[in-house]
Amino acid sequence: MLPEDSEKGRTLSARDQLLVVIDPVARRTDGESVRIAKDVLGAGAAIRICLPEGPEDFAKALARRGARRPVVIGDDRALLRAVTVLYRERELGSCAISVVPVGASQVLSRSLGVPSGAVAAARAVLEGAERRLDLLVDDSDGVVLGTLRIPPVASTAPGGTAVDGHHPWLRTCQSFVRTLARPSRVASAPGPGPARLRVEADGVLVVDLDQPVEGVSVRPGADGLAEVEVRPSSVGAAAEALRARARTVTVSGADFRYRADAVVGGPVRTRTWSVRASAWGLMLPR
Repeated sequence: MLPEDSEKGRTLSARDQLLVVIDPVARRTDGESVRIAKDVLGAGAAIRICLPEGPEDFAKALARRGARRPVVIGDDRALLRAVTVLYRERELGSCAISVVPVGASQVLSRSLGVPSGAVAAARAVLEGAERRLDLLVDDSDGVVLGTLRIPPVASTAPGGTAVDGHHPWLRTCQSFVRTLARPSRVASAPGPGPARLRVEADGVLVVDLDQPVEGVSVRPGADGLAEVEVRPSSVGAAAEALRARARTVTVSGADFRYRADAVVGGPVRTRTWSVRASAWGLMLPR
């Protein structure tokens, strides 16, 4: 980890002091956007820059941030990694996170309202306001910021390029996140096709094993409840989706995988996700 500090003898409030953690994949893939973000942030605040080379450096940087606001320069995986680290350290409530999206995977950050350009995103860090957001937490301490999908759907980069490990730098980024996840020892999941899953929302049955489903999606809402959608499998006319809102969602059945934001988890035979209302703060444009 290589720290740099742009403090220039000024007396600054905590809001003006930033810890800027630059993801290694962002540094390798789009150094120009990283440079622009650093210049904008450095012109408006006292920044300490950390260049982690691995997940341990990343976690240590956040743990030693002091009164500085954390800023992540990187893609969706880097944002998810930062929230995961702070959640497991029980530090999410003490700070607002900022992100400057750099990299191929930016679907999550855009869906949360983060500007896509380096300049606009950096200005939101300096001039924006904190918005408290709900969080999904599973029974293995994993977190979901956006949408959970069963079965997992491959995300796509601009231009139609799949981003599920077809490039070495993406595999490197994925390996960072996997070190934060607890591995499952369940057998391999079955191939694609309708799945037989039992889905419960606050203990109420939404669909049982006798009804094959094409997919299940769960995402945190804005009022402490998760929004659940189950798409039953059908022959001929499309079956109507089943919807529910709940604080806890349990999925069980044959071994299944799931995509939580930018990371694929499983296979597992049962998993429960619970909503943590207003659990984390994200800096967004006013």
